[in-house]
Amino acid sequence: MPKLFLSCALALGLLLPGAALAGDDEALQIPYEAYELDNGLQVILHEDHRLPLVAVNVWYHVAAFHEVAGRSGFAHLFEHMMFQGSKHVGDDQHFKILERIGATGMNGTTSFDRTNYFETVPAHHLETGLWLESDRMGYLLPSMDETKLKNQQEVVKNERRQSYETRPYGLAEEALWKALFPAPHPYNGMVIGSMDELAAATLEDVSDFFRTWYAPSNATLVLAGDFDPAQAKALIEKYFGSFPKVPKPEAPVVAPVAIEKETVIEFVEPIAPLPKVEIAWLTPSFFQPGDAEADVLSSVLATGESSLLQRRLVRELQIAQSVMAYQYSMGAQSTFFIEAVARPGVDAKQLLTEIDKVLEEVQGGAVTADQLRRAVNRYETQFFSRLQQLGGFGGRADLLQTYNHFLADPGFLPKDIARYRAVTPEAVTAFSKDYLAKNKRVVLFAVPAAAAAPEANATAAAKEAN
Repeated sequence: MPKLFLSCALALGLLLPGAALAGDDEALQIPYEAYELDNGLQVILHEDHRLPLVAVNVWYHVAAFHEVAGRSGFAHLFEHMMFQGSKHVGDDQHFKILERIGATGMNGTTSFDRTNYFETVPAHHLETGLWLESDRMGYLLPSMDETKLKNQQEVVKNERRQSYETRPYGLAEEALWKALFPAPHPYNGMVIGSMDELAAATLEDVSDFFRTWYAPSNATLVLAGDFDPAQAKALIEKYFGSFPKVPKPEAPVVAPVAIEKETVIEFVEPIAPLPKVEIAWLTPSFFQPGDAEADVLSSVLATGESSLLQRRLVRELQIAQSVMAYQYSMGAQSTFFIEAVARPGVDAKQLLTEIDKVLEEVQGGAVTADQLRRAVNRYETQFFSRLQQLGGFGGRADLLQTYNHFLADPGFLPKDIARYRAVTPEAVTAFSKDYLAKNKRVVLFAVPAAAAAPEANATAAAKEAN
């Protein structure tokens, strides 16, 4: 899940990046108006009249986290079904209608925590965008049938093959993820679901899932751009207001996972030709204390040639082809990853040894104020870049949705940028000690079959045969 970032300086014409660093968080606002229809649909309006465009952005507060055991992949399956036509929109016509009116940035995505659908339309075609979104919210089921379901099940299964079965390190990463969140945790497994459970889904199963989670009371509509508020409200009432009110479904209550000893996975990699080591820890959830420190530390470790791991593993020792570190923020619990791909002839365990040396230095206080400042600057630059767009991936509409979904506060922007500016070297050191300990991690060695030990190959072959 790409992380959504802060600040609206360039997009709103308020501040340049250098001025933002001087600090005037009160000026860094995305003006908005929020209200709710009688049926529970949340609406957030953000006006910007500089271009004749409107981003139409709907988030459903349902995702992999809300699926029940044995029925994985439903939310992502609906991401596909929602583009197949509804009662008043012909089969496969959704994108074609949008293309005909000149829309851009239309798509849908599913994460562990939410599902979203969005498009940016010319301002005079706002009504078309609202009609398309409302029709699939209110009238998807009358058009759904066995043929469409089977077709999209096959499409998703093929997507899973491309994303995991036939992608380098794909199955290895799935094994790591399952070790981080053992069943029955709702984060166990991939968002896309398993082949068996996707194949087993019936029309009644998916219809029940839609009736439960795709109600107006479990959705938020954001309009961002050039519209008249009174006219927009009238159109929203026209297209969404008649849907019946049903109770908002309750999200699962899940206890945090705790890892108390190191888990090591040795995975025979069927696709990639080079060994890889991946290390993962459980970390604070999105926006909670420690989440910003994790982001900053990941940048210090692996962003740019002068970062600690890039310099040690790639430039000085020349034992790694690539190194990455990142915080993967989620609503219930997040994860922090370090991964490195070995150069030919290098053992993945040598990579782990050197990564551990760097982590020990970090835990000893090696991160400097200058390194931290550069990392925070990178985040702020990303924030400003992303907020130049109204819609699409990570634009202002998505940002309002993110704050609303995870914090029930669409106006969280100034507080968000403040939490990054508040990170100190001492806080990064404390985070690394508290969360990145050896006894709290899962280590994956993905080793190509040709280099794996004979007994590992035999085990893999036996599993495949079963």
